Amino acid sequence: MELKITTQQLLKVLTIVSWIIFIGLCVEAGGVIFNTIFALFINPDNAKNFWGIDLANLYSYDMGHFLVVTLYMAIISVMKALMFYLIVKVSQEKNIDLMQPFNKKLVRLISNVAYLTIGIGIFSNMGVKYSEWLITKGIEMPTIDSLNLDGADVWLFMGVTLLVIAQIFKRGIEIQDEHELTV
Repeated sequence: MELKITTQQLLKVLTIVSWIIFIGLCVEAGGVIFNTIFALFINPDNAKNFWGIDLANLYSYDMGHFLVVTLYMAIISVMKALMFYLIVKVSQEKNIDLMQPFNKKLVRLISNVAYLTIGIGIFSNMGVKYSEWLITKGIEMPTIDSLNLDGADVWLFMGVTLLVIAQIFKRGIEIQDEHELTV
């Protein structure tokens, strides 16, 4: 007996997975923002165990540099959460007609996700460069991956790929509209 998974079943599973990822990313973004504020204004010792990483050396060197690094972390986390918010939102609204996949709403979704992805790549790259610069100043820094600043090249590649796909869909809409006018 062959078990066949339908597209509808797969979409339901992907929606659940997207919700889980979205919630996790919201927790991460909130944790980074909360811990930054907490360390800066309430308890500087919190930098020692900042969302699971030790930023005490950076904090003791300069609070401004601490703020910049945590700001990069927060921006990237918020952008990732926004990206999955768009995905979850579209899966909940069910306003994209999968019978006619070439539609303006889907192009807008793909374009927005592409722009967010490119933004994540740019901020990740800037965060890595900034962290590397701090290391040259003699500051002991956590690894790039523990700061969640890694993968800038992958994010940029994915963003450009999504932009190309968005343009293909946009062209598909134009062809679809031309076809409807000639019928």
